Formats: sequence, structure tokens, C-alpha cells
Amino acid sequence: MARQKGIIKLKGTIGDITFYKTKDGHLAREKGGIDANRIANDPAFQRTRENGSEFGRAGKAGKTLRTALRTLLLNSADNRMVSRLTQAMVKVIQADMTNERGLRNVIDGEAELLIGFEFNIGGKLGTTLFAPFVAAIDRISGDITVDIVPFVPANMIAAPSGTTHFKIISAGVEIDFETEKFVVASSESDILPWDSNPTADINHINSITPDSVSPLFLALGVEFYQEVNGRMYPLKNGSYNPLSLVQVSGL
Repeated sequence: MARQKGIIKLKGTIGDITFYKTKDGHLAREKGGIDANRIANDPAFQRTRENGSEFGRAGKAGKTLRTALRTLLLNSADNRMVSRLTQAMVKVIQADMTNERGLRNVIDGEAELLIGFEFNIGGKLGTTLFAPFVAAIDRISGDITVDIVPFVPANMIAAPSGTTHFKIISAGVEIDFETEKFVVASSESDILPWDSNPTADINHINSITPDSVSPLFLALGVEFYQEVNGRMYPLKNGSYNPLSLVQVSGL
């Protein structure tokens, strides 16, 4: 892989060289690779096929989780979140001790490895919200909850410059990764002033299917606002809004 320099940037293929644009700039590489039919059938590429199958399964699982949390992610995700989540899902699948390589999956893996996953590297929950909270998943009742006792926002929330207000958001998600179906329930606090006055109790109850047999997830985040002439505007298009998986319950 080579980096293109100069005023004119090329796209496409000339001879055996392919020119293309990525987030890292304009690049060039030599055409090549192994015949697809050989990869699909040659015993020497058995591991490649197994890895490809599991990577594809991880990609689908990540997409399902992202779709379930889409409303929250509209304002709380960085531009590399998709690839980071896929990599995290690969680790979940690789923890499957039940099935053979190539057949491992999220259901039989360790979904709990996703606890602490940050959807926005530009604004992590762990370095933004310092107020103690209790997060819980009650599989029997289907209640996925977050409880935060009163706290002083200016002391317990590291807000970006320009912040005047904020709100706490959360979502409980139930996902059947085999069928790619999900149930989601979300909650949010009022838009609260970011100042030195204590908040009231914040209690979120996100109710999904009682006695579910699917993996369950709890996402918690913060959204920042700036008040201008009595109107609330999302701060910098949400680029500093954190959202994290704080609890996960596999099977």
C-alpha cells in the first residue's frame, strides 16, 4: 500500500495498480490476490473460510445491536465505531467453547465481554459521568434499570466547553442474534442545567420481554446541550456525547 502525493489524486485502476480514497487519504496498491474459487474449496484455506464465516457473523451481530440502539447512536458514535464493534463481537464469538471453529456464535459466546464498550471514543462515559449509578438487568421481570442518586452536575459531569445543559439517556435491549430481531426500550431524563445545584433522583426503567432467553444489554449515556435565546441546541452535533454498554446478560 502506497500513499498518493501531488495535486492530482487518482481513482480507479491503471494496469496492475489500483488507486482509491480512504479516511487515511488517497492510497494505491498493486492488484492481486488469490482466486475466490480456490479460497472456497482448497483445504489449505480451511482456516480462512472459518475465520471469514465468524467475521461475517460478528458483522451481522454488530449491525443488529447498532440498529437496536440507532436512536441513541444518532448523536453518540464516532466514525470508527462500526469496525470497533465488529472486532469486539469477534472476541465474543471466539469465546464460544461449545461449537467448532467456523460455527462459533454470539449466543454460545461470552456477550459479557461487551461490557464497557464505548460507542464514542471522542466522549467516553467513564471519563464523562462520575456520579455513582446502579445498573441492573432483571431477566425474570424484564426490567433493565439505571438509578442515579442526586449529584452536582458541575462536579460530577465533565462537560465540553459551551455546555449549559445535559440529559441522561439509557436503553434496554433484547436481541435474538439468530433471527436478527430485537426488542428495545429507552428512557431519558429531563434536560437539566449543568450547574452547581443538585439534581433529583434519576430512575430509568426500560422494560423488555419477561423471562427472555436472549442476550440483554443496557446502554447508558449523556447528551450535551447549549441554550441560546431560550432554545436548546445539541452541542457540536453530539461529537462529545458518551454512550456505553454498562451491563450485559448473556445466556
